[in-house]
Amino acid sequence: MNFGSHVIFVPVVAAVMTAVGCSRAPDPSESGKIPVTVSIVPQKYFVERIGGDQVVVNVMVEAGASPAIYEPKPSQIRALSGSAIYFAAGVPFESVWLGRLTRDLHSLRVVNTSEGIEKLKMSAHDHHDHGHEHAHGEETLDPHTWLSPRLVKAQAKTICAALCEFDPAHSRIFRENLDSFLGELDALHVELQALFDDVESRSFLVFHPSWGYFARDYGLRMHPVEVGGQEPSAAELRVLLNRSREEKIRAVLVQPEFSQRSAEIIAKEIGAEIIEASPLSESWPENLRRVAGELRRVLQEPSEP
Repeated sequence: MNFGSHVIFVPVVAAVMTAVGCSRAPDPSESGKIPVTVSIVPQKYFVERIGGDQVVVNVMVEAGASPAIYEPKPSQIRALSGSAIYFAAGVPFESVWLGRLTRDLHSLRVVNTSEGIEKLKMSAHDHHDHGHEHAHGEETLDPHTWLSPRLVKAQAKTICAALCEFDPAHSRIFRENLDSFLGELDALHVELQALFDDVESRSFLVFHPSWGYFARDYGLRMHPVEVGGQEPSAAELRVLLNRSREEKIRAVLVQPEFSQRSAEIIAKEIGAEIIEASPLSESWPENLRRVAGELRRVLQEPSEP
């Protein structure tokens, strides 16, 4: 990742924070709603399911953007400065920006919704025959916990606890909403699990390794095309293509947030179908259902002789 542009943007952050009066404590009584900021779009859905009419949610990484390289707009920074709670998700955006954006916001409570969740190492679901560490030898943890309905249950409880603490007058509403949401998450998990119970082919390729928790939950095998965040070398690509042919892989998942050119070439080479699968969709349950349904359809198709 190139951090040069982030350095240039720092004076803009400072200027915006100064202009809005960064130390002002947010007052939910002004609008009747709790002002909340989240890192990514799916979190907006989670917070609104629990907070209901009592919250207004500002999203830092907009739909269609990559959390790895996103730079916040001044309007988003202004909304953040008036927020009572920041719900973090553990995405790369936060490691670059969160400290800078919240340093002078003394009344802002930062809540990491992935706290306490055991993360997968990227190598835990990367099946290439080589090392899985980044250039500096550091293994990275998979941040995409929100793609598992089971793990979202833990995140939802964390969100509810923070909202209840900030606004105890509405805690009964938050807890009722949480109970309803947890029931929906259980039902969604059972529904998705049933989709893959009888599929014989269980492997798929994905360009950016976002679907590790989803694959683990539903007994699938995810083979990332990326190697340590980079496109594979020619030798690594040959290994990947050979393995894909051996396993008769029929599906390649791609993200609209990233270039699909390499994935299209690989899919054509092995005779696989491309499935667009964004991990950042706001229509969170519908998105999981759609991706799961399309993946099942492709995995169920008979192999060519």
